[in-house]
Amino acid sequence: MKGSLAVVFAAAMALAITPAAGATGSTSLVVLGDSFASGTGAGSYQDGTAGNCWRSNNSYGEQVAGRLRSTGKLRAFTNVSCSGATTAELGQPFKGRPAQLDALKRTTNLVLLTAGGNDIDYSAYAGICVQGDCTGAPTGSTLAKLPQMGRNVTGLLTEIRERSPHARIVVVGYGRQVSTSDTLPAIPLDPVCGESVLSTAERRDGNKVADGIDATLRSAVAEARNQGVNATYASPFSRPDTFDGHALCESGTPFLRGFDALAPGQEGPEAVFHPNREGQTALASLVLPRK
Repeated sequence: MKGSLAVVFAAAMALAITPAAGATGSTSLVVLGDSFASGTGAGSYQDGTAGNCWRSNNSYGEQVAGRLRSTGKLRAFTNVSCSGATTAELGQPFKGRPAQLDALKRTTNLVLLTAGGNDIDYSAYAGICVQGDCTGAPTGSTLAKLPQMGRNVTGLLTEIRERSPHARIVVVGYGRQVSTSDTLPAIPLDPVCGESVLSTAERRDGNKVADGIDATLRSAVAEARNQGVNATYASPFSRPDTFDGHALCESGTPFLRGFDALAPGQEGPEAVFHPNREGQTALASLVLPRK
């Protein structure tokens, strides 16, 4: 994103969490969504959520709330995000907890959301990539689910607007999880990057899915805006200066968990390909205005 488009995007993100001039304690924030929103893989889990919702104090929503709180701009905050939730499951009891959408109030004026990945069984697809071969048919069948995912997300955004008509909704994207390069850097990498685990062809196909998810979410938000929803899409692809080089199998410090999540005492398979604490901080930077 270059020139004036970058300026427009930055302004939109700043507006998403900036209250009216002179206002104090003016933001009523609700965080909704799946494992990327809850912070699975980012550690420091809230009581009773480890092993189920995996709701982390390091998640991007908690970090945004912390910034608002520190500047006196946070009036109310509720985080009901939960690992594994589909868009439909945000509207119904899930893992023994009330429906996430029930946290929305007419006074809610900011909603942060990541959802849609579970609608296409993204984690199951990733499991096929690691345990077998996800190229070809598995990739094709996953891509075929994207149009319905887009319709689901648009519908979810309109439902949020019905419940919280004054809310700005910021949909935070997933980004890419692995390198797009055919040649891996000559440095120690997480074992998930091994050719016998995640082949070059699998990384290439996997990124077709990641790119498709991003494009679908962007279109879903645009369609919701056409329907009068005050929604913005915050995509990691829009901030290459922050995210480039930090996917798994790249030269920078990884923003995501790999097979390190399988070590004793760690979260296990649910956290693989999910943002670590640094990755969640990077996602928070998409929402927070730059200092």
